Amino acid sequence: MEYGLVVRWLVAYGVLAALGRPVAARLCSTLPGRGVGFALPTALVVVGTVGYWVGHLTFGPVALAAALVALVALAALTGLDRDALRERRLELAHGVRPTRRNAEAAAVFLGAFLLLVAVRAVDPAVYPIGGEKFLDFGLLKSLERATALPPEDMWFANEPVAYYYGGHLLTALLGDLTATPPRFAYNLSLAGFYAMLVTATYGLAGAIARERADAWRPAGLAAAFFVGVASNLVTVSRLVVAALPPSLQRDVAAAVAARSRYTTDGLLGGVDAFSYWTASRVIPGTINEFPLFAWLNGDLHAHMMGTPFLLLGAALAFALYRTPPRDLRRRRLLAFVVVPLLAGLQTVIDTWSMPSLFGLLFLAVALGPADPWPILSKRVAEWRRGRDDGPLLDEFGHLVGALGVAGVAGALGGALALPFLLGAGGGREVALLAAAERTSLPGLLLVHGAFLVVFYATLLDRLSVDRTLPLLLGVAALGLLAATANLPVAVAVGPLLVFGWVACRTDRPVGFETVLIVAGAGLVGIVELLYVKEQAGPLRMNTVFKTYMQVWVLWGTAAGAALPAFVQWAGGADAPSLPGTRSRWLRVGLAVAVVLATVPYAGLALSAHFGTPADPTLDATRFVEREHPDEAPAIAYVDGLAGRPTLLSAPATGRYPGPNGDYPAPPGMYSWDSSPAASLTGVPTVAGWGHEIGYRGPEPYLQRVRDVDDAYTGSPERTVAVLDRYGVEYVWVGPAERARYGSVTFAGVEGLTPVFENEAVTIYRVDDPRVAR
Repeated sequence: MEYGLVVRWLVAYGVLAALGRPVAARLCSTLPGRGVGFALPTALVVVGTVGYWVGHLTFGPVALAAALVALVALAALTGLDRDALRERRLELAHGVRPTRRNAEAAAVFLGAFLLLVAVRAVDPAVYPIGGEKFLDFGLLKSLERATALPPEDMWFANEPVAYYYGGHLLTALLGDLTATPPRFAYNLSLAGFYAMLVTATYGLAGAIARERADAWRPAGLAAAFFVGVASNLVTVSRLVVAALPPSLQRDVAAAVAARSRYTTDGLLGGVDAFSYWTASRVIPGTINEFPLFAWLNGDLHAHMMGTPFLLLGAALAFALYRTPPRDLRRRRLLAFVVVPLLAGLQTVIDTWSMPSLFGLLFLAVALGPADPWPILSKRVAEWRRGRDDGPLLDEFGHLVGALGVAGVAGALGGALALPFLLGAGGGREVALLAAAERTSLPGLLLVHGAFLVVFYATLLDRLSVDRTLPLLLGVAALGLLAATANLPVAVAVGPLLVFGWVACRTDRPVGFETVLIVAGAGLVGIVELLYVKEQAGPLRMNTVFKTYMQVWVLWGTAAGAALPAFVQWAGGADAPSLPGTRSRWLRVGLAVAVVLATVPYAGLALSAHFGTPADPTLDATRFVEREHPDEAPAIAYVDGLAGRPTLLSAPATGRYPGPNGDYPAPPGMYSWDSSPAASLTGVPTVAGWGHEIGYRGPEPYLQRVRDVDDAYTGSPERTVAVLDRYGVEYVWVGPAERARYGSVTFAGVEGLTPVFENEAVTIYRVDDPRVAR
């Protein structure tokens, strides 16, 4: 184990968090705890933003130095007491000095970080199977080779990366800061992003609880559990089915299987058939990940790295929610400067979650008590105050104002993100989802059921009976509509939208967790109506995949704040409205049931993960020498090449675009033979994984596939033309090439000099390719 590197990264994270703490405290000055839990994400936003923009001029030490200078300057500007400076004394300003809560948040970060270090140490490899590790590691290696941004695409030589690479950019900068090679930085960064997420949810849930004078520590710990440890209800459902009487087991299993991606026999397997993988594949045609699964699987992927910054956006929305109306300058600063700046970086880290930042901003303003119009225009706000339009029109005007604030902020954030969106983020369109493709109610309950129980119990508890009955009639009407329109999501989360909105816009004792509940319910509802058309997967697979991770993070934080408050509220001054819930034991029973239902996955998955003896290491590429000893020296040779030479290797596509139509051909994707040299070194190949179809469209990629095939099998003239067209400097001939083309020779082509050769791989250097006459 590389314990020295672990300590080095912890020190780096600690220093960055110390520098980010005063900035976070100033931005979140209206929150209890003043942004505890968000020091490190705030620091990385500064480092990432400066590093990204300077990196377009020069990427490397200069970009890192500029980012650190900017962070130190901001820390000094926000953290030092100006009166003390005038007296030539260095003192921290009031509100940014370390507190006990800062120490507790640091302890949470340390615990989460060391847990993930342990998880990755027994399974550190960037295997191409079961995830996107070849993509993620390839992006990291491409950034190591880059002298300016965007980096060259390792799967599409001579063109910039067409993928959101901001999280990998942060990893590369942290690697440079700590002098850590990418093979170690990969896993240490994974641990850091997980720890940031858990710490952020701990801090945000604690602040929400303190806003209502609830105990903040139980809320923070509960949120950390729901986000960092808990799972959906798939595992406990399998255990329940296995515990049923034999006469009922098969019928119940068959009913569940008919509405999910599971088979009857698979559900009947019980604990013996447990696999950490299956809990993330619930709804047919989709991926339904949650954080613990994602980090166990170990992709350094955008939808994971974007989560701490999504919660930072939620904290900024909460800060705006709590900012007094008279502090108009702060409200405008948060809405029109800070959130757009965060969105600009978030677009590069995880484009999918960038719109959610503005959705959170909209909900914070729309559901908050203050009039949103002064943020846009004092004159319009004064005109509205002088009118008496009645409650309905007044509420409509409030909503329009909130839309205006979010719209202006979105335009500013979009402008900052536009250079990236016009390049890597373009070429997508939104489509309506057919009714037949919508999620069944059992599927929704398996994925979201634990959260729904917590939220319905909490909201109904805090809505008075006289208001609840009319709402329940409305929900019944909503259920009828859902049944006739084949829209089960309306029954599952529709009432949350109604109850949450009413609770926030009336005098019910709810807090910002209700804004998060409404936000998650909106996201779940949207993906049942719309999806993004793209090549990344069938129909809405990627839309649900990337959206559900955001839902889990928002709802996990909300559940952490809501569940302890639900238990604590029993017997309080405000009597509960749910009949029969005055007993604290009943409430405690509900809380325990939710925890017990969501914890079995962690116990089974972690015990299986650590159950196999292993030599612990954080080296992501050590497996190459162990499992592919013949190809390892060839990959090491390519990795040692300077700069960004262009490589020719077999395209990683499972279809051959022949003249008579496509038919299967090796090596395909998600296998060792799928562009290993490019993916593990960052040296760009002409045509790598078929993912490029999703980034650039079918024809540009398939044209390259045809060209590469011609270079290996065509005439000498055609080989030379392809080498010349793409500026190829090295040609790789290994198992994938022989599987695709048979015996590969370049008879008749001069200027191809073998520079590496063993039984598995031959590497040619292109010195002066020309046809021998």
